[in-house]
Amino acid sequence: MVVDKYGCSAKKRESSKAGLVVVRCFLKSFVFGRLENLSGLHSSIVIPEKMARSGCNATVPGDDFSDRARTKEPLASYAAVHGLTQVSARPTLVMYLCNIWSRRHFVWQFASARNASMYTLSRLGQIWQVLTPLFNAGVYFLVFGFLLGARYSIPDYVPWLVCGVFVFSFTQRSITAGAKAIGANTGLIRALHFPRAVLPLAYTLVEFQHMIVAMGVLLVLLVGFGVFPTASWLLIIPLLSLQMIFNVGVSLIMARIGAFTRDITQLLPFALRTWLYASGVIFAVNLLVARSGTVRENPWIIDVLEVNPGYVYVELARQALIPDYANDHGDSHTSPPTPPSSMQEPGLLWVYAVVWAAVLLAAGFTWFYRAEDRYGRS
Repeated sequence: MVVDKYGCSAKKRESSKAGLVVVRCFLKSFVFGRLENLSGLHSSIVIPEKMARSGCNATVPGDDFSDRARTKEPLASYAAVHGLTQVSARPTLVMYLCNIWSRRHFVWQFASARNASMYTLSRLGQIWQVLTPLFNAGVYFLVFGFLLGARYSIPDYVPWLVCGVFVFSFTQRSITAGAKAIGANTGLIRALHFPRAVLPLAYTLVEFQHMIVAMGVLLVLLVGFGVFPTASWLLIIPLLSLQMIFNVGVSLIMARIGAFTRDITQLLPFALRTWLYASGVIFAVNLLVARSGTVRENPWIIDVLEVNPGYVYVELARQALIPDYANDHGDSHTSPPTPPSSMQEPGLLWVYAVVWAAVLLAAGFTWFYRAEDRYGRS
């Protein structure tokens, strides 16, 4: 018997090559869902010596892949005939909602883990959740409250300012995080099959956890400045719930935009800063009537600013936490101030808050859902 330098005979080499061909045929049949064609495979394979030597072009009777290639059958028709479905196909809306609900524990754990890992490399750790908005409020007080004298126009200006910065930062950070929710998790999206909406939802939940901590600090700060608890403080619970719903809707919209247009993350800081100035976070909106000729000539500007959702949630938080703000909204350095319509009609802002939350959640979820099967492909 003739053997080669590795001690293998020609018969063994032929058997090995035939075995490789069998494995290849098995993989073909497995991928295309026709495992039943493997029955009697050993008896039906004919491997000429030339084919065995090259290890390719072996033909298996009933090999659907080879048959489809010869007939040039479209993939869609082939999938329909054999009952194949697209793995990443978009499910029905009801099924999509059920899938999200079934992963509610994952959403909470993902948000908690991300929250814990955000400041692991910082010496102060989670304290930055509170320090960042506090520093921002300090800068605004130095420029607008101290240098420009805004503190004389509003009673309890420091609590008023910090409250506005904290509440607006909740929405601001949710939008920024939502824009990165899909792009920052492309590997996870390609590796696992799950509803993509859980990502912006989890990112918004992270910011909600930050807001809870910041709200505790805010309440302590209010007491420190002489603003003591009243029954109206309980209104902060439904208010933050509505703001959370609003933030989820906006985050879903920004998540879809950010998934396909990464440049949006570069434009967001400018847009959000402009929105902050237009939301009455640093100054009282009604004082513009006394200080701006343009606003006096165009009173509709005040109406637009008061419908602005950023103003709505900030103003509701101030009215709930600082009772004196609603009773004394004037500027001692100007003529008798005109209170905003939200002060004249206390329930108007709550109507705006509910409408904004409902509309943005419905619109954001629907728009995000329509592109479910496209995320992670670019």
